[in-house]
Order: sequence, then structure tokens, then C-alpha cells
Amino acid sequence: MNATRRGFLTTSATAGSFLLAAGLIRPASAATLAEIKASGTMTVATEDDFKPFEFIQDGKPTGYDTELLELLRKTAPFQIKQETIPWTGLLPGVGSGKYDAAVTAALITAEREKFLDFCSPIAESTDFYVKKKGNAAIASIKDLAGKKCGVQAGSAMLSALPELEEMLKVTGGKMGEVVQYVSYPEAYQDLAIGRTDYVVNTQINLQSLVQDKPNVFELGQAVSKKIYIAWAVKKGNTEVKAMLDTFLLGARKSGEMAALQQKWFGLTFDMPEQWSAA
Repeated sequence: MNATRRGFLTTSATAGSFLLAAGLIRPASAATLAEIKASGTMTVATEDDFKPFEFIQDGKPTGYDTELLELLRKTAPFQIKQETIPWTGLLPGVGSGKYDAAVTAALITAEREKFLDFCSPIAESTDFYVKKKGNAAIASIKDLAGKKCGVQAGSAMLSALPELEEMLKVTGGKMGEVVQYVSYPEAYQDLAIGRTDYVVNTQINLQSLVQDKPNVFELGQAVSKKIYIAWAVKKGNTEVKAMLDTFLLGARKSGEMAALQQKWFGLTFDMPEQWSAA
């Protein structure tokens, strides 16, 4: 649904009610596996600004999720249509039924499990902080007290900040200002020029950042417990989830997933087949 259509449906309630009654439109509902096979197309949503999972390089999409998706395309008995959208609309779009699946690096959280079913994990994740290289004012967790933190709006890292807040309380400190960004590259840019003191993201993403720019950024310590990353479908869409789980667990068994993890993260993960944050 594009911005114009979304605006029409949300601001023109009377007209929308008329169309619903007339049967000209219907509420969004995620396609079942049978419907996907009948139509010949599955629509998945991704983003393109979350390295090393999904990003653009030399004008082409690449990354861990992108390569996993290409493996899925080779085995799926239907076409997979990929729509690249901003992160803030991605999970809500799947939860509403607009997209059949979120093929993205989504952290499994209890809040998200209210409207999504998560597939078998594709990576594990712990939140870390990253600081500007050479910032001697931050040497450990306690030094984050009162400092300005950057994080992506709507992200699981934002919702996990209370864990860091509890860590700071133990040392007698408090969280400083939290600045929310549309995307992490914006957050990193502000960190590099000193507008924020540190940025919180997953260890995987921050390792990639530091590897790319070792003279600009420096990895800090863990600020959360271990959680997992997975693709997702609309809650209750069990057949589509089962199909994706079969593919993902097959990629584990064949060693293809481990090879991609080593390529993109420099390490592999021992993960449960299913995991819930609840």
C-alpha cells in the first residue's frame, strides 16, 4: 500500500466504510501458503540500510539476509517478489497482512510476538555500545551515565534500553538523553562528529561497523542479555511459517547457513530451532 492509498484509507473513514460494504476492498489479510501457490507469487518485505544483513553495494542489494533469500528462491515453487521499504514500516506491514513475510534482521521480542510469529532464528544477538575512537571519557558501562545515546527509532535495541538503565543504576548512574534515528547510518554519522556519545546496536552490526572504520569507531561492552534474530510472518499464518522454517532448518543442516554466517559475521551460532521472548 503506497502512501497515497494509506492516507486515503485512514483519513477517509466514511468512503472506506462504503467500499468495504460494497465488497470493493477488504481488510488486509496475509496470504495462506495455498493462496501463495495459487497466485504463483510470495511478497516479502526487506530494507536496504542495515549492514551486514541487508544493504546496497555497487548499486545492488547484498548481505546475509539477501543471500539467504536467494537460496530460498532456488527452492521455492513460486516467484518471490521483494519490496524494499523503510524499517519503520516493515514489521507493521507484515503484521497487517500487506506482506507475506519479513525477510529482515528482526530481533524477537515479546512485544513483537503479539502480532508476529517468528521463524527459526537466523542469528543470535546481544546489544553492545560503540563509541568514537579515542573517547577516553567512556571506558566501561558506568561511564555511559548521563551521556547522549543514539539508537534506531522503533528498533528492539530501543526497547531494550531499560536493561542498560538497570546496569547504570547499579553503578549509581542514570541514562542520559536518547536520540532516535530513522536509520543507523545517520546515528553513526552523528557519533563520528560528536553529536552523540555512543550508539547501541547488535554486536554483529557494530563489529561490521568497526571492521569497516577502525580509525573512527571502537566497540564497547554488552548492554543486554542474549536474544535472537529471525524472519517473521503475520501471527497465525502457520503454513507460511512452517514453509520458511523447513527452508531455514534445511540451510542449517546443509551447512549453507553457517557458511553465510562465517562470511558476513566472522563467526557462527549455536541456536535453538525455535525461540520465544515471552
